[in-house]
Amino acid sequence: MVKDKYSALWISHSSITDWLACPRAYYLKNIYKNPKTKRKISLISPPLALGQAVHEVIEGLSVLSIERRFANHLTEKLETAWKKISGKRGGFITPEEEAKYQQRAREMLIRIEKHPGILTNLAVKIKMELPYYWLSEKENIILCGKIDWLEYLKEEDAVHIIDFKTGKNEEREDSLQLPIYYLLATNTQSRPVKKISYWYIDRDNEPIKKRLPNPKEAEEKVLKIAKEIKLAKQLNRFKCPNNGCRFCREMEMAAKGDLEMVGYDEMGREIYIRNRKQEEKQSEIL
Repeated sequence: MVKDKYSALWISHSSITDWLACPRAYYLKNIYKNPKTKRKISLISPPLALGQAVHEVIEGLSVLSIERRFANHLTEKLETAWKKISGKRGGFITPEEEAKYQQRAREMLIRIEKHPGILTNLAVKIKMELPYYWLSEKENIILCGKIDWLEYLKEEDAVHIIDFKTGKNEEREDSLQLPIYYLLATNTQSRPVKKISYWYIDRDNEPIKKRLPNPKEAEEKVLKIAKEIKLAKQLNRFKCPNNGCRFCREMEMAAKGDLEMVGYDEMGREIYIRNRKQEEKQSEIL
């Protein structure tokens, strides 16, 4: 088969997570387009908005020389990033709610400034706007994704993958996120991956090292799921196993126009939020 990236199935950690949670959620988040506008749809919430702003600030450091990374306070850079998700665009219903999340974001960045650690070392940047490689030419499947940070390990001429976490919950041990990033880093740049870590910046002063994945096992697992998604697309079969669940329910509401649209994201998708104030009016805790 001739390689054609435009007809290929593109998969990523986020799309695989959607699929494993609910095939219907996968469809609504990755395939469905508003028939009136021909745009894809997405949901925003305060935790997602916080993560988006903090990641933008941290990832922006990797393109700077070591001497310039902390020349300005990260909280100053946060002000610029926060403007993109302020108000309803970030899912915030009240100024008080937004202030609470913005303060959490500031505290995370202050923690990093006090304990920069690996961020003061050389970093590797993959020369692709969206890193990707052919997971299977035979199956016409591409694996893609952005890695938060690649620390350069000079003595070994290798890299250390770091994924920044802004949430309070730990990633599950069976998560495919780091295995997918391992595959991406291995296939989109020349240096071997020698370390791989999560950094829970809401609580930890340094990354937590994790066990390196088995590349063969990781590729087999990811390809197996990708084939399931490919078959579902061919059959146009994306059913929720529970006839409506927490993963697809809000997306269904957005698709039907039952949620408030608050703008567009950088990918041109329509952004929707849940009207939580209205929900409070309609219910009461006794």
